[in-house]
Parts: sequence; C-alpha cells; structure tokens
Amino acid sequence: MRIDILTIFPEMFRGPFDESIIKRAREAGLVEIHVHNIRDWATDRHRTVDDYPYGGGPGMVMKPEPIFAAAEAVLAMDVRRGPLVLLTPIGRLFSQQVAEELARQERLLLICGRYEGFDARVHHYLATDEISIGDYVLSGGELPAMVVVDAVVRLLPGALGDPESAHQESFAQGLLEYPHYTRPAEFRGWRVPDILLSGNHQEIARWRRRQSILLTARRRPDLLARAALSPEEREWLAQNLERP
Repeated sequence: MRIDILTIFPEMFRGPFDESIIKRAREAGLVEIHVHNIRDWATDRHRTVDDYPYGGGPGMVMKPEPIFAAAEAVLAMDVRRGPLVLLTPIGRLFSQQVAEELARQERLLLICGRYEGFDARVHHYLATDEISIGDYVLSGGELPAMVVVDAVVRLLPGALGDPESAHQESFAQGLLEYPHYTRPAEFRGWRVPDILLSGNHQEIARWRRRQSILLTARRRPDLLARAALSPEEREWLAQNLERP
C-alpha cells in the first residue's frame, strides 16, 4: 500500500511514523508513507494556502488552487489508485469498519484541513471521501490523519506479529475487547481469574466472549444493539449486567 499525506505542517509526522508497528510495516515493505507540503504548490512568493472567506465571517479558508495542484501532482507519482480523503469535521465518522474498508485499497491520499476548512470546491470536485474521527474540534487534520494511518496499517497482512490480534481487538467483532491479565497471578491481593489459569481453552474462550459482551453492555450499549448474540448469551447478560 502507498499512503500520501498533504499538509501544511509536514514536520508533525516525523515521530509517529518512525516507531512501533508503522515503522516495522514500512521497513518490511508493507506500506510506503509519503508526506507532502501543500505550500510547495502555492504560486506566490509567500506560498499562500489560505484566504478570507467570501461573504465575510471569522477565520481563513484553504484555497483550492494549491490543493488541486498538489493532489494532481502526487497522484501522478504512482500508477496505483485509491480514494482521495479529506480529514474534516463534516466527514463520515471513522470506525473499525471504515479502517477495514480503507485497508483493502492499494493507495490512499489523505488531505489535512486547517483554519475554517477547505474551499467547498475541494469537497465537491476533488475529494472522493471525507472522514471525521469524532464530534470534537481539533486544530487541523494532521492528528486525524495519524489516527487513520495507524488504524489502517495495523490491518495490513503481516503488520502485526500475530495475525489473530487484529481480529480479537475491540470493535473488530462489533464488541469491546475482553480484559487482559499477565504475570504475576496475584498483585496486591488482586488475583487473575482462575479460569485463565485453568488451561481449558474452550472455557477461556467462553469467558472472554462473555466478558466482551458484558463490557460492551456497560460502556457501549450502542454497539451491543448491533451485535449478534445467541439466546443463551442474552440470557446470561440479563442475569449478570447489574452485578458488580
């Protein structure tokens, strides 16, 4: 996969992509990540990328000319094609399902917004997708771009040490992930549940499934409403939901 990012603050991306899973995926040739400065395609000596909004109002708006020029030039750098995504508060909400959708692409082009956002012609005539990572305000699209890249890259085959990890994590199956424990078996009087020490893998899997259901019901009931639960699981949940 190739991921291109257009931004006016390319230095922000130096650290996050040089560590951990993304670093290993890049070194293994699973993903190429290229960061481009939109100002390089501005045509005036001040490298201007924003201007006042028509009709008045506060703030500045990102100009269409350098964004179109940058996107078209970057797309021409590789024959692979994929969605051109704006990181914007008015985009569709990012989720694990969206990450899986993007991970199936051979290329992504992410454009980071700033100021009051993009000139509307960027939305209408350039972008093929628009994504928001949540209902809150950030200073720009750089942090959302990092979130999208991290969520997508970890889904690429070979990116994780254990291929099952991506399938068992929170949201992968529509539920929050079950609790994890490691050594020591007892810490300050708090013991690891006996079932996890039993060696009975069938019962451990059953316990983990039930814990995922219970945690989701308590913290994200909106997810549970869409989850596929058996009649037995629903009965167990009704009996245990109010227990401490």
